[in-house]
Amino acid sequence: MEQMVAENGVQKVELLAAINDDHGGVIVEMKESMDSKVFLSLLRASLSHWKLQGKRGVWIKLPIELANLVETAVKEGFWFHHAEPHYLMLVYWIPETANTIPANATHRVRVGAIVLNDKRELLVVQEKSGKFQGTGVWKIPTGVLDEGEDIFAAATREVKEETGIDTEFVEILAFRQSHKSFFEKSDLFFICMLRPLSFGIQKQELEIEAAQWMPFEDYAAQPFAQKHSVFKYINELCLAKIDRSYNGFSPMPMTSFFNDQISYLYLNNQDFNQQNSTVDS
Repeated sequence: MEQMVAENGVQKVELLAAINDDHGGVIVEMKESMDSKVFLSLLRASLSHWKLQGKRGVWIKLPIELANLVETAVKEGFWFHHAEPHYLMLVYWIPETANTIPANATHRVRVGAIVLNDKRELLVVQEKSGKFQGTGVWKIPTGVLDEGEDIFAAATREVKEETGIDTEFVEILAFRQSHKSFFEKSDLFFICMLRPLSFGIQKQELEIEAAQWMPFEDYAAQPFAQKHSVFKYINELCLAKIDRSYNGFSPMPMTSFFNDQISYLYLNNQDFNQQNSTVDS
């Protein structure tokens, strides 16, 4: 809690401890247990103070241990912005102008891994759960990115987890954007090419019914793969890579604009390098 001293130096008003954000608002990170009536008093005094200061958005991060304060905040006009396993983020807009608080994350990111060996065999799996359960459909390994995980790292991890195969990331071949998917979120699905470094399969028992190296022609001949567009495009991408007539996008390390951490720009290295060589010559 913070204390605000009035201009006459006598009256003291307790406020919620807050830090300024980068957009004219404040962030309150609640940590100590508090009675809901005490919280209400502090919240109302703080909102009045922030309004006088010309603040805009108010963010309150409530750990799960302080879930008793959620109803109080909501009754004062706060709404849910997002939730994680250990906290809930509430938000409030002070000015009588259009609300410019950014929405919660709108997309989930997934990867699919095309792994071809020198025998024109494709690494494929059958899943124990999900929409492909019990269908007999063979598909490429797929999965969702973990928080803070890069696309290339997720692709190699998913292949290793599902099949036990070690791989080297080569490139992104294509991606698809779809909407109203997982909990009404949009979905970005990156189809990646990986090079196998090992060949002995050890399937994941929890999620994978079966895994094998399958001749590409047998995979492509599956009725399901002939009927559905994503599978058809995966077939065509495999053929294009076998014929060496298609180049995808490989990760180029770079320093992030916002901090000194390394991020990755994906580009067509082959054409890019050829273009630079032509310019230099």
